[in-house]
Amino acid sequence: MRVVVVGATGNTGTALLRALHAEPRVTSVLGMARRLPDRNAEPYRYAEWAPVDLSAEGGSADGAEDVVDQLTEHFRGADAVVHLAWLVQPNRERDLLRRTNVEGTRRVAEAVARAGVPHLVVASSMGAYSPVADDGPRREDWSTGGVPTSHYSVDKAAQERVLDELEAEHPEIAVARLRPALIFQADAAQSVVRYFLGPLVPTQLLRHGRLPALPLPAGLRLQAVHADDVADAYRRVVVERARGAFNVAADDVLRGADLARIVGHGRLVEVPPAVVRAALAAAYDGRVVRADPGWLDMAMAVPVLDTSRIKAVLGWAPRRTAAQAVEDLLDGMAAGQGASSAPLRPASPRPAGASVLPLRARGELRIPETMDRYLFGLYLSEHLTASTAGLERLERMTRAYRDTPFHAELAEVTEQLRGERELYRDLLDRLEVPRRRYRQVAAWAGEKAGRLKLNGRVAEQSPMTMVFEPEMMRAAVLAKIGGWQTLREHADEIGLDPAQLDELIAQAHQQIDVLARFHAYARERAFRV
Repeated sequence: MRVVVVGATGNTGTALLRALHAEPRVTSVLGMARRLPDRNAEPYRYAEWAPVDLSAEGGSADGAEDVVDQLTEHFRGADAVVHLAWLVQPNRERDLLRRTNVEGTRRVAEAVARAGVPHLVVASSMGAYSPVADDGPRREDWSTGGVPTSHYSVDKAAQERVLDELEAEHPEIAVARLRPALIFQADAAQSVVRYFLGPLVPTQLLRHGRLPALPLPAGLRLQAVHADDVADAYRRVVVERARGAFNVAADDVLRGADLARIVGHGRLVEVPPAVVRAALAAAYDGRVVRADPGWLDMAMAVPVLDTSRIKAVLGWAPRRTAAQAVEDLLDGMAAGQGASSAPLRPASPRPAGASVLPLRARGELRIPETMDRYLFGLYLSEHLTASTAGLERLERMTRAYRDTPFHAELAEVTEQLRGERELYRDLLDRLEVPRRRYRQVAAWAGEKAGRLKLNGRVAEQSPMTMVFEPEMMRAAVLAKIGGWQTLREHADEIGLDPAQLDELIAQAHQQIDVLARFHAYARERAFRV
């Protein structure tokens, strides 16, 4: 089977790539995403990749029809398309969310029909269901009218109507929609922090024993499922070409006391939901948190899922409890865990002992007595400083040039640079060399200040910047190659794996190729009137 996964770099998509790789009936996978991952990292290396931005506005150069045409070409010959892409932030840009999520689903559905794909599998949600006032489990025939005060729920309900239309117009296409509970895994921890909490919320307090009590809205009950179990559900739907709706959740339903025990202290403080909502609204309006009150409304109103259908039809069963899924998520938050994709990128700074790009060593790392420890340590620290500045610049470039054909490749290089910086951090720590953090802070600040130059534009970016930045980055990558070559020269003495350094040198040359092609694109356009 050949399977196309749209939105393959997020929480569910990453887990699904692992599941499809382990499925012998699936022999080819194409991953599609707005920002491509590090394609050398697990599990992204198991797929082919193509960029797509479902949010392109109609009438623009990259308008709606162009997106459908692009999708159609990529879908041709596929046995199934799994549509997982969903934009959660920016929460305040309602038109963008609707265009990406609802109209994006419509574009995927139209492309599936045009390409003659026989099976479309879509990520719906328990949030699509209409509100309930009790704890009775609901099967898949419960109304999907959504919770009116939750934009996520309203859009998930609208997505369901898009699928209804596709089924009516194309009965030859098997359409499946999965409605999972909250999906958790350790690798998704930082995406949860970024999408819902924000940088001002001290997530370190979620570690065992740090909170004196856990305040929660009275009456809250929560269903969750581990991402690997959801991925197994998608895998079964795909290989069996199943159609219809499927609820997906672990068997246990968690309440406030259960969550308090999971956090580690067991003391629960139940707060009236109206009070919690008012506090959340104030925090959201003050930009302290990123989740608006609609998320709380949905959490309090959605039904408990009856999962008997997917168990009976597909033989699915959860391998982890909801409690274990929540524990995995909290462990990931405490450790800053993530994966090598933009949505799941780990926290920075890196927790001790973790690395985005694992450092391969031959035995214990050391600086031999034949080398000047101070000078070599200073050399490594300077390369860490340079990597900090380079990552900051490339992150900005990726944001600034999202509307160019190079956005996906720039995003991929950004993730590679993030991993390389973590490798340097790991190397310095294991060699017991001081990082000289003040240098990294200065490099970060210097890169910011370097943008404040007189280029003829004060309130907006000059077109010249698009030419100048890849020139600067190419020089930085060339210098980085010199660093890898120096480490390669002394690999045996230090205890490093020479093959990994060869891989890093080759990857850097590929990065230069991306920057060179982007520079050619920029210089052809920048100075035209």
